[in-house]
Amino acid sequence: MGKVALEGIEFHAYHGAYPEESILGNRFTLDLELETDFKEAMLHDELSATVDYSKLYKIIKARMDVKVKLLEHLGHMIVSDILEAYPKTKQIRLTLKKHGPALGGLVKYSAVQIQYPEDYA
Repeated sequence: MGKVALEGIEFHAYHGAYPEESILGNRFTLDLELETDFKEAMLHDELSATVDYSKLYKIIKARMDVKVKLLEHLGHMIVSDILEAYPKTKQIRLTLKKHGPALGGLVKYSAVQIQYPEDYA
């Protein structure tokens, strides 16, 4: 088993439970770590034998473009999309942060962390 990671992926998106969030949008960052078997890629230098970073980014971006209210739901949908594209994935750790959330005071970010399969048991 090996780990593949993308860290600090940034988006401007329109997620949130409050009307102004879906109009103004916000800055989001995402960290992603997957555990998968990439032994064949190590031995044979073939992209098809591992997780393609550019495909992962496209999966995440496509989901970030669809407005939702909750970070928990957004994270779950991203995990589901990744598992559909890469069913041999054994574990996923996703951290999704909303910078400067509208909470009535200064807050650097709010965040959720979703772990597969632990959070799906």
